[in-house]
Amino acid sequence: MADSSTIPNDSKTRPYHPYQHLNIPIDKLYNLPTSPEHLFHEEIRKRRSWGDNLQYYTGTGYLSGAIIGGTKGTIEGIKAAESGESLKLRVNRVLNSGGQGGRRLGNSLGVLGLIFAGLESAMIHVRDTDDFVNSAVAGLGTGALYKAAAGPRSAAIAGAVGGITAAVVVAGKQALKRYIPI
Repeated sequence: MADSSTIPNDSKTRPYHPYQHLNIPIDKLYNLPTSPEHLFHEEIRKRRSWGDNLQYYTGTGYLSGAIIGGTKGTIEGIKAAESGESLKLRVNRVLNSGGQGGRRLGNSLGVLGLIFAGLESAMIHVRDTDDFVNSAVAGLGTGALYKAAAGPRSAAIAGAVGGITAAVVVAGKQALKRYIPI
């Protein structure tokens, strides 16, 4: 049997003897790496790509908006039911109201996610760094672009709200990572 002290072992490897339970006298002991091995350099990523961000923010925005809007619309449909209506009419009113609310809020939040992902990816590309400033500026730009048609005052207010919201979300995420290790 090979003695593990005869084979060099650094902190990035662990010893492995495939035949240790067979009682076969083999002098070969393997040092396997403890860190993940990547076949291609592209597999090593520290953050999502712009396409991943685009899908993530748009999809998350649409799905959460559809759920929240659908729930709110369903509740409004239940409250709007009149006493003389048949069951079919009440169900139809609830389904129509829930579908309309979900569609409206889902589309709005999906567009916000799309704009935010594009602006954040552009900021990362221009600044060549990934920090909270990119998210805050992307939030500011998202709010301003989304409300630009309503006038400069509405765009400025929405931009400020978007920038502050994005900064708070990123700061909260960093605090959670720091104090609650997962």
